[in-house]
Amino acid sequence: MTTLEPMRITVFRRLMAEEFGQVRAATLASDHVLSGLGGRTVDQALDDGVPAKEIWRAVCAEFDIPVERR
Repeated sequence: MTTLEPMRITVFRRLMAEEFGQVRAATLASDHVLSGLGGRTVDQALDDGVPAKEIWRAVCAEFDIPVERR
């Protein structure tokens, strides 16, 4: 995926589940506040229209996800 292509929310949710497991990904999305998202959770940021790719980058930075899995 190039930097210009948008990320689909379904792809974002799949990446979250692959990285954290289905249950933990859902919990993180609803409960974990990320400073990189302006003090919002993943779900709040998605609801506010923040692009999924931007949210994935914030998640990767917050949890130190290795570059090869970004």
